[in-house]
Amino acid sequence: MKVAEIENDILVIKNREDEKLNGRKGALVKVLGCGLCGSDIVKLTQHRAKQGTVLGHEIVAFITDINSDTNFKVGDTIITSHHIPCGKCEYCKNGNVSMCRHFKETNIFPGGFSEYVFVSEEHLRNVAYLKPKNLTNDEVAFYEPLGCCIRAVKRAGLRQNSTALVVGLGSIGILMAQALKAFGMNVIGCDLITSRVELLKNLGIEAFKVTEMCDSIKADGVFMTSGSDKAIPTALKYVRDGGKILVFSSTPQNFGYANNEIYYRELTVLGSYSPSPADLKDSFELLKNKDVKVSGLSTEYNLENVQKAINDTLDNKILKAYIKIAN
Repeated sequence: MKVAEIENDILVIKNREDEKLNGRKGALVKVLGCGLCGSDIVKLTQHRAKQGTVLGHEIVAFITDINSDTNFKVGDTIITSHHIPCGKCEYCKNGNVSMCRHFKETNIFPGGFSEYVFVSEEHLRNVAYLKPKNLTNDEVAFYEPLGCCIRAVKRAGLRQNSTALVVGLGSIGILMAQALKAFGMNVIGCDLITSRVELLKNLGIEAFKVTEMCDSIKADGVFMTSGSDKAIPTALKYVRDGGKILVFSSTPQNFGYANNEIYYRELTVLGSYSPSPADLKDSFELLKNKDVKVSGLSTEYNLENVQKAINDTLDNKILKAYIKIAN
């Protein structure tokens, strides 16, 4: 089977022995496609994954073999996330599921940028769903990233009708803005790129270029979905006194926050990383009901061009890449 694995800081297509169940509980799936996540790019460009690693986790896949006590069967097209919390440790009990050791250790194997993947019984029971018939493969691939955004919305804990500002309107920013709206917030988005501002406006959400923002805007919560060094000053400028800043992106190393502002203005700074099964269930429902619109957000590439997809994403030529692997 073909896989795209890390070799000398790029993804290279290699042939491996076909993945098989070999008596394991779970399902062997043929990957139809996989979204390219920002975390994939970070792992590759910041050397956070070993040579030979197969990246990718936002999969849509077709079950070809199964050994499971669930209701899934051969022929089903499914979506799944890659991590599962244990539900028993102190992290899980306190709602910090993405810090759970079991959460970090679980994964799909070898990775989404592969023709075949093993999905465990635990995945099937907790985070897998049948693909809704009213969604295309590239649309339903937003299941896991939207779940990440929903977790961020919940962690921020804003009251309904609060004002939420999304800084950075890449694909995650567009999802975040729609998730906030779905949870009853008054949402504003901002970005430096005009086309992204217009895209959010076309989805019925107020948006501005950063350079055209009114100084009087004060948000109860600012959601930083951009890793730009300009995102932190923008967040500090537009958050109200006593407000919250939710960090949903890696930021430049050695770039700190203005601690005096956090202290004197009583700001709350939170991070949010990855979703729980409950967040993923909410994501599934929002996508299925089309309460969050994702049509046209991604650009399709084949597996052989996955490195080009990464380069185009880094160059801001596209909003989101969907890697088509099979029909």
